[in-house]
Amino acid sequence: MRLSRPARGVLSIVTGLILLVIYLPLMVVLVNSFSTSTSLVWPPPGLTLEWWGRAFQSEGALDAVLTSVQIALIATLVSLVLGTLISLALQRFAFFGREAVSLLVILPIALPGIITGIALNNAFRTILGVQLSIATVIVAHATFCIVTVFNNVIARLRRLGTSYEEASADLGAGLWTTFRLVTFPQLRSALLAGGLLAFALSFDEIIVTTFTAGAGVKTLPIWILDNLFRPSQAPIVNVIAVVLVLVSIIPIYIAQRIAGAEKVSR
Repeated sequence: MRLSRPARGVLSIVTGLILLVIYLPLMVVLVNSFSTSTSLVWPPPGLTLEWWGRAFQSEGALDAVLTSVQIALIATLVSLVLGTLISLALQRFAFFGREAVSLLVILPIALPGIITGIALNNAFRTILGVQLSIATVIVAHATFCIVTVFNNVIARLRRLGTSYEEASADLGAGLWTTFRLVTFPQLRSALLAGGLLAFALSFDEIIVTTFTAGAGVKTLPIWILDNLFRPSQAPIVNVIAVVLVLVSIIPIYIAQRIAGAEKVSR
């Protein structure tokens, strides 16, 4: 379907306005990270690299980054294992309640984060009697990171079909050998894309983390929230926010390129 010239013009203007609303605040944060003003007045009276130096010397910020990376890595590994196993079970086997299980797997990412956070907080503290810690945050993050891996892997399995696996079985290969030599090589790019998205999702998550983190656990988003309204820390917060945006964009960009490469190759 081809649009008329006026329709294309209107669509371009609307698209440009939407992108401006989304990305202009991010550009303001980027510029403020170089501002010489601690009160972040606009426009900035001058530019400096002082805050970037202080940010990379801030023990609180660096500890928060390490904590976020640790949580994101473990949650991603858990999600890769469980998401792949669930995808194989739902796509390769027929059993009673399969559609219900599929819905329950996807549901956590569709629910509001505050609902998920409250539910997990009650489950850990009231039902299980578990003290909130970094382990509870990892479990909480894995509940919704599984969805990104699951969606990528099950989509790939649907496109692949079962002919290669059936041929492997006919040639005498066992279940594990077939998975290792046939199925897994065809899933690697889907697993990489799903893992990158899961890492980005976990790294900058704050709502569920707030409800499931113990007193001594401080991830980078929580550190930013705690220091956002402190005048002496505001410029450093902007620097950390820029770093957080970059860390979030890079895995998403790589995952998108992988998906694009897969479409081209097919």
